[in-house]
Amino acid sequence: MKYMLIMRSTDQAIEAAQDMDFDAIITAMGQYNETLIKAGVLLAGEGLAMEEGFIVDFDADPPLVSDGPYGETKELFSGFWIIQTSTKDEALEWAKRCPLGPGSKLEVRRVSEMEEFDQNNEYVQKEAGWRDELGTDRPVTS
Repeated sequence: MKYMLIMRSTDQAIEAAQDMDFDAIITAMGQYNETLIKAGVLLAGEGLAMEEGFIVDFDADPPLVSDGPYGETKELFSGFWIIQTSTKDEALEWAKRCPLGPGSKLEVRRVSEMEEFDQNNEYVQKEAGWRDELGTDRPVTS
């Protein structure tokens, strides 16, 4: 099963990180990533830049584009990992090991599997081919 670990930071976490040694933060995250890789569970992961982004709101037609998402920060989506584990409990254990501090949260969500969709759909079939070409599906090794 694949799980997405969605890292969210509050203003408290962002302020606390400004007083921390950035090299120490990168080292702790690098060590966590290395552990995930050595265990064979890491499929993908990225951190998001702190610079401004934008929001595309589909309530309007055409969609409305606005600056964001930093207007009223309650929780900022600041990065993610996608891991592949044998069980939900294993994903939870990996999430607990993430080196985050107060004000940070990890939301853990299961990623839909190709088998959950209508296998006769043209684009489900195309996506399976694309995944084969890209080599994006691989078995769990732990």
